[in-house]
Amino acid sequence: MKRFMMIAALAACPLWAHADESDIRRSVKDFLGGQDVIQSISKTPFPGLNEVVLQTGEIIYTDDKGSFILNGELIDPKRRISLTADRQRMLEKIDFATLPLGDAIKTVRGNGKRVIASFEDPNCGYCKRFAKELQAMNNVTIYTFLFPILSPDSGEKSKNIWCAKDRSRAWNDWMLEGKPVKEADCKTPLDQNLALGQKLRISGTPTIFLSDGSRVKGMLSAPQLEQELAQIDQGKGKARKN
Repeated sequence: MKRFMMIAALAACPLWAHADESDIRRSVKDFLGGQDVIQSISKTPFPGLNEVVLQTGEIIYTDDKGSFILNGELIDPKRRISLTADRQRMLEKIDFATLPLGDAIKTVRGNGKRVIASFEDPNCGYCKRFAKELQAMNNVTIYTFLFPILSPDSGEKSKNIWCAKDRSRAWNDWMLEGKPVKEADCKTPLDQNLALGQKLRISGTPTIFLSDGSRVKGMLSAPQLEQELAQIDQGKGKARKN
């Protein structure tokens, strides 16, 4: 479903005088061709407008009767922000502590105090650019989950990197210099990483998670990442003061 403003009358769906969540669920299901893909339904701050989160993570809106669907950005004109985008970011956050970091390649720079995790494919061009940006970073620990989804040989390259004696070095040699990794065989977490990525709705690489659980889709430059990490530190500082 494309992201544009749309109000669609559900002419084929009956209207109920006393609507509840089941009415909305039924209306949306009928509109989507009988697919029950609703994850949650909740009230918005606006009277009579409900937020419907689909299993894809997409947000749509409807009234209490399910008589229309709005697919697009809900804007707060006073603050000039997208309430939909803010809500989307909140829904996409994860509990960073639940990530199985033992299934990722660990790279420590400086004191390693700041922490990020990323899902990457060895054949991903943007991941290679991100690896170069990370060279300018200090005092950070990077957990790289090998996530081979782009090319037929992504899995083989990922396996060889994981099975290397020094995984971090093998990964960076390949991503930064294109230095081939020797063939190797061992038990890998690749299947688990793919399953985890599916659970987290990761559809592209790199996908980056910050220590507060925030998700970043796509590459960040070193200054952009520094800014994101600084905001997290500021938030921790405010929490301590409170």
